[in-house]
Amino acid sequence: MRRHLAAAAVAAAITLVISACGGGGGQDAAPAAPVSDPSKISGEVTWWDTTRPDSEGPTFQALIKEFEAAYPQIKVKYVNVPSDQAQNQFQTAAQAGSGAPDVIRSEVAWTPQFASLGYLQPLDGTRAVDKQEDFLPGPLSSTKYDGKTYAVPQVTDTLALIYNKRLLKEAGHTEAPKTVAELKQAALDVKEKTGAAGLALNVDSYFLLPFMYGEGGDLLDVANKKVVVNSPANVKAIETVADLISSGAAPKPATTESYANAMTALKEGKAAMIYNGPWALSEIHQGKEFQDKANLGIAPVPAGSVKAGAPTGGWNLAIYAGSKNIPAAYEFVRFMTTAQAQAKIAKEISLLPTRPSAYADPAVQGNADVAVFKPIMDTAVPRPWIPEGGQLFQPLLEGYQALVGGKSAPPDMLKMVDERYRGIMKGWS
Repeated sequence: MRRHLAAAAVAAAITLVISACGGGGGQDAAPAAPVSDPSKISGEVTWWDTTRPDSEGPTFQALIKEFEAAYPQIKVKYVNVPSDQAQNQFQTAAQAGSGAPDVIRSEVAWTPQFASLGYLQPLDGTRAVDKQEDFLPGPLSSTKYDGKTYAVPQVTDTLALIYNKRLLKEAGHTEAPKTVAELKQAALDVKEKTGAAGLALNVDSYFLLPFMYGEGGDLLDVANKKVVVNSPANVKAIETVADLISSGAAPKPATTESYANAMTALKEGKAAMIYNGPWALSEIHQGKEFQDKANLGIAPVPAGSVKAGAPTGGWNLAIYAGSKNIPAAYEFVRFMTTAQAQAKIAKEISLLPTRPSAYADPAVQGNADVAVFKPIMDTAVPRPWIPEGGQLFQPLLEGYQALVGGKSAPPDMLKMVDERYRGIMKGWS
């Protein structure tokens, strides 16, 4: 997950009843034949990358150069596609049977949806999947659909409370708030004593999940096939968010561009705290407030009345089933998900590896941001890896926007979301 991806990308989502015409059929891959010299494999691989082009893209482009040096007969066409557009663009191209990339950086929620539509190449037994036992169970589970593997985990993530230590200290707080009640008080103190905003909210459905999980709520009960978004626990969570705004602990956010606004406010010292993930750190470090990296604080999201819980996110690399360069794509995915590649990414831009062995790399252990996020990631709440998962965020986003815009109270908001979910989750109670 990154930026306002989860909400915006699904706005144009193609429903699951659409057949995967032009998707290449998703034929089972033949077991990988022995390759005596992989460097002799040839082809051109088009890769759609969804990272931030200024702060993250250069690291991935440097990895591409390393790959092309190791595989001189494979050329990589790098295309940066905004993360809030990639899902719809890939679906449109795959359905049409033309214009889709050979490899896509797929958000974890997209992977089972693309696989269910026949857009992805099965990868079991291929060279794309190397040392599968060396992947963390959570990220690895997001690559599976109907008992088969359709992607390889590239990076994983979750949300944390990211804060300006100077502003909190000036407001009388030497530690990050551990509960939502403490969060509210710290934010109000910052506002009163420094003039800066206490907490900058991002109007995005993904960023609501810590409040819901904190009260013991959820969106679905997958095991029992129940829609549970309209629950007393979630009503309490949404009331908590509304109270943060009405009390002045968080200034009323705009219903659009709130992610960029919150990031700018944090970087410029106009807000003390935000919720965000490891993908944001490379950009945050560019802000004037964090030229001194020691001023950046990272802590678990504050707990609600039940627990502290942040969602599990991340990105996989998947191969388009209709690719004309599948052997070359296998090698590219294999290379980009090695422990060495993940260690480089973690060292330079603080994205979290999906391989335990990468965390043992001295370069990764020397990155303080990764060291802080790792234990937070260990306690992140799993999301359901179901084909409909990518469609759950848009109704929640629209409800959040209605709440912030004063058009809907928490119970009415969740009732609306519940009705939308029942149109997505056919046959669920």
